[in-house]
Amino acid sequence: MFTGCGTALVTPFRRDLSLDEEALRRLVRRQIEAGIDFLVPCGTTGESPTLARAEHLRVIQITLEEAGGKVPVLGGAGGYNTAEVIELARELEALGVNGILSVTPYYNKPTQEGLYQHYKAIASAVPLPIVVYSVQGRTGVNVEPATAARLAQIDNIVGIKEASGNIAQIAAIVHRVPERFAVLSGDDAVTLPLIALGGKGLISVVANEIPAETTQLVHACLEGDFVRARRLQRKCLPLMEINFVESNPIPVKAAMGLMGLLEPVYRLPLVPPAAGNLARIERVLEETGLPVHRGAPVAS
Repeated sequence: MFTGCGTALVTPFRRDLSLDEEALRRLVRRQIEAGIDFLVPCGTTGESPTLARAEHLRVIQITLEEAGGKVPVLGGAGGYNTAEVIELARELEALGVNGILSVTPYYNKPTQEGLYQHYKAIASAVPLPIVVYSVQGRTGVNVEPATAARLAQIDNIVGIKEASGNIAQIAAIVHRVPERFAVLSGDDAVTLPLIALGGKGLISVVANEIPAETTQLVHACLEGDFVRARRLQRKCLPLMEINFVESNPIPVKAAMGLMGLLEPVYRLPLVPPAAGNLARIERVLEETGLPVHRGAPVAS
């Protein structure tokens, strides 16, 4: 279910910092029309730590309504407190999500055994398919290949979003997990080598801006057409890179604001990009051939 290209959706806010439900609906429809394979609302790209529980559930509900069963929805449910994650995952199950993406606990830096027991507890409590999210640079903890292999033996843990940036580790995980287990890139720029090693797809930031092109890149890799994939990679790479000129999702929301897709509004502690970086983002958009609107968001 969660293979191919999925978008880690941003969460649009109004200038008063409230949830912009109309913009969210437009963004979800835009993704589906572009051919995305699945959607990932309320991940960390969606600024989930700043969402109240009611807002978190509302974002998921709207995504499900607009998806209308056309594409699967992988809802974000992760964090420091295992019991709280289970509670949230049960609420997402009640809403009808197809699975959950669960980032590793942050700050407390559990051991590998702690990570295993954390995910085992979630999987035991909630029958939904679970995708583990490993991003050591953000959380301070790494899901090592041996732990990924152990987790892959749990029936409803179906994949891992791997964002370590370590190609050797990715290769080791792909080698050690069963074929049914989906190793997904959590880093747009390394999708091509990850799939070449046997990975199954991507959970993408850049697909917020260019969903069709990102999906084409992933599908070309999965089909073994690496000549086409490299051509698409060269086209998309500047945008992939500029999306991390500051902490994600600051640049991608700034870019989407320039594209007229949303109001580029953030909740603290995130703030707008520095003026020089905003100019760089605008230049990359123009060089990539994307529209730049210097006014109000464009409804679509």
